[in-house]
Amino acid sequence: MNVKPGLEVAGLSDVGCQRENNEDSYLYWEPATDRELQSKGRLAVSADGMGGYEGGQEASKLAVQTVREVYDQVVRDDPHAALLEAFARAHERIQADAAEHPELHGMGTTCTALVIRGRQLYFAHVGDSRLYLVRAARISRLTRDHSYVGRLVESGIVRPEDAEKHPQRHILTAALGAGIEVAVESPEHGMALHDSDELLLCTDGLWGVVSDQELETSVKGCTPAESCAALVKLALQRGGPDNITLQVLRVLPEAGPAA
Repeated sequence: MNVKPGLEVAGLSDVGCQRENNEDSYLYWEPATDRELQSKGRLAVSADGMGGYEGGQEASKLAVQTVREVYDQVVRDDPHAALLEAFARAHERIQADAAEHPELHGMGTTCTALVIRGRQLYFAHVGDSRLYLVRAARISRLTRDHSYVGRLVESGIVRPEDAEKHPQRHILTAALGAGIEVAVESPEHGMALHDSDELLLCTDGLWGVVSDQELETSVKGCTPAESCAALVKLALQRGGPDNITLQVLRVLPEAGPAA
C-alpha cells in the first residue's frame, strides 16, 4: 500500500472460522496530488454487510465503493458535509441495487468512515462497526453502536461489560440500505490529532471476541501491520465466529524545518 508521508496504514480481513464467505469490505484512499491531499485529506472505510450469502457482500462492497467515489468527486471544502453526502448516496445506491435484483432484497450494511485532513479527524458512522482512538497508551471508542443492545446500554438496562456477549447484540437499529432514511452519526467539527495517535477501524468480528484492553495492548508498540496480524490471529484463536476486518492508522510526527 502506497501511503504519502505523515501516516502509516495497514488493513486486514479474514473470513473467520465459521463463515463460508466474507461479507466485510474495507479500503484506504488518498488523492494522487499533494494539493488534493491538502483539500480532501485521506479516507478509510470499513463495512460489514448483512442480507444473506450474496446480499451482505454486495451491500458492503457498494458502501465502501460509493463512499470513496462520492467523497472524491464532491466539491466541498467540508469533510463532515462530504461524508454525509457520501453516506446518503451509498444508502440510495444499495436500495436501488436491491430493487433491481430481488434476490438481494433486504441487504444492508454497517459503515464507518474516517477522514484525516491535516491534523484533524472527521468521521461518519452507521451500525455497529467501530472506530477507536489509541492515544498515550489509552484506548477510547469514538463511535456508539447503533444496535438494540447499544440502546439497552445507553438506557442503563445492560452493563457495557455484558453487551459483547448479549444474545441480541447483532440486532441493528440503523444500517445503510435499511429504511427510508438513515441516521448517520457524524460530529460536525473535526477532532485534533496528535503525534503517534492510532486509529482503529474494525467490524464486530473483532471487537466481539477481543476486549478493548486487548485491542489497546495489541496496537501500542507495534507497527500497524503487526497490530492487524496479531489481532486477527487472536480473534481466530477465540473461534472466529464472524468475519474479521480492521484497519490501523498511525499519525507520524510532522517533519520539522530543514537545519
